[in-house]
Amino acid sequence: MEAAAWQRDPAARGRATALLLGLAVLWPLLQMAEFRPAAIFAAQNLHAVGGFLAGFLPPATGPEFLGYLLRATLETLAIATAGVALAFVIAVPLALLTTRALAAAEIGPGPGLCRARWLQHALRALLTVLRGIPELVWALLFVRVFGLGPAAGVLALALTYGGMLAKVYAEILESGDTRPARAILEAGGGRLPALLYGLLPGAAQELTSYTAYRWECALRASVVMGFVGAGGLGQLMDQAMKMLNGGEAATILLTFLLLVLAADALSGFLRQRLGAAGTRGGVAGIGATGYALGLLGAAAAAASFAWLDLGLGALLTRESARLIGDFVAAFLAPDLSLPWLARVGYGLIETLAISAVGTLLAVAGGLALALPASGRYGAPAGRLTRFGLNALRSVPELVWATVTVLAVGLGPFAGALALALHTAGVLGRLFAEALQNAPPTPRDALLDAGARPAAAFLYGTLPEVAPQFVAYTLYRWEMNIRMAAILGFVGAGGLGQLLYYALSLFHYAQASTVIAAMLLLSVVVDAASAALRRRL
Repeated sequence: MEAAAWQRDPAARGRATALLLGLAVLWPLLQMAEFRPAAIFAAQNLHAVGGFLAGFLPPATGPEFLGYLLRATLETLAIATAGVALAFVIAVPLALLTTRALAAAEIGPGPGLCRARWLQHALRALLTVLRGIPELVWALLFVRVFGLGPAAGVLALALTYGGMLAKVYAEILESGDTRPARAILEAGGGRLPALLYGLLPGAAQELTSYTAYRWECALRASVVMGFVGAGGLGQLMDQAMKMLNGGEAATILLTFLLLVLAADALSGFLRQRLGAAGTRGGVAGIGATGYALGLLGAAAAAASFAWLDLGLGALLTRESARLIGDFVAAFLAPDLSLPWLARVGYGLIETLAISAVGTLLAVAGGLALALPASGRYGAPAGRLTRFGLNALRSVPELVWATVTVLAVGLGPFAGALALALHTAGVLGRLFAEALQNAPPTPRDALLDAGARPAAAFLYGTLPEVAPQFVAYTLYRWEMNIRMAAILGFVGAGGLGQLLYYALSLFHYAQASTVIAAMLLLSVVVDAASAALRRRL
């Protein structure tokens, strides 16, 4: 009978093996993340969270505070815009030098082939460093050098997002039709003509769309960086939380929610206009619209720099150069003592556990919320759930962590819960869109055959969207690993907690070791994620 059962379902043995392997991996991760759901419902913790949340009512509406709030909101917008503008300036030349689509040496053998390839490898390594160190870490370092204020946030965004934009720009240029650019290079043309006339017409829409998306992400990041003194709404929020002023914190959170929703709508509108321009006018329409959006972006960046008055020219003085040199030199001799390496190694594994448990919880919560958000239970339920998803993802992970630390205490479980709350909002929205776009034919066929709605969903709809769900989950897990590395800034465990303590005590050699571990983790995650996506 047992053999017959295995014969009826050839995949059963594989599924059982995968389940056992998953449980064998998941159990130690749960232990490392100190997973204890009962702590959420402990009377002492419920009382602390209830008192904390009760302090948020009523939201502060005093005229003096609203004036500070308006200025901080404008500062957040300006930091995000100026940071992305500087990132664009960094990314464009790096993308041109690292993309194989514009490499003249790739045409054929020549004396410059070896040198060009070494240059590509070196620049790609530089991009890995830039994007591998989280922007919050860059901001913390810049605050130590230049003091409190928006300059640290702008420079941090410029470095991290410069690396991200350059990598993705290069990939976008390589993924299109490279034959026109190759023909221009073979005819003796330079990189710039090959880009303008060979690659850019076909890639302009995707490049502009991704830049708009990154600006939207920079807006969220600028709020998080404020927690280490980099200005904007985050700095105002940090002050309100430290002074236990819940009313001000509530007003700031509501403002940030509206800001993120507006940025999301604007980003979607820009991408829609580009798509419509391409449909109506083809490449010429995309080019004209992209040119107009470029001018608008340049004007917004100029206004942001003028309003912030960063004083970046002061960074070029001899005294500033000496301070920067001394600060960087302190990081060039990492602490490689065995006790510290052991602590960093444990923090690295703890960071992975936080990200994995948080992502798994988010998948469960996101799927549960995606079902009503996709319209399965009527339009009112769909609108209410979508608002809830937007609220979850609009609150940064670092803010969620301040709440979860109160709910379950200091440690990695608070970090996992913070990631789960934010990521559930992100994955829930993506899952809902995938469910809405799923072909209805398999589900309808099962319903016509008399299957129940739950069975029709499990065997008709879910298999159609499973590849997208897996891809979204892997992408968010990759993002969550980086975020888990900095949640320790508010006591949520992992590498971030070690880095915060080391920098607070001015132990720069130990901080250097932690940053190197973060960078190594980012490189490994990038490689593993790329390999998994190729297999899927």
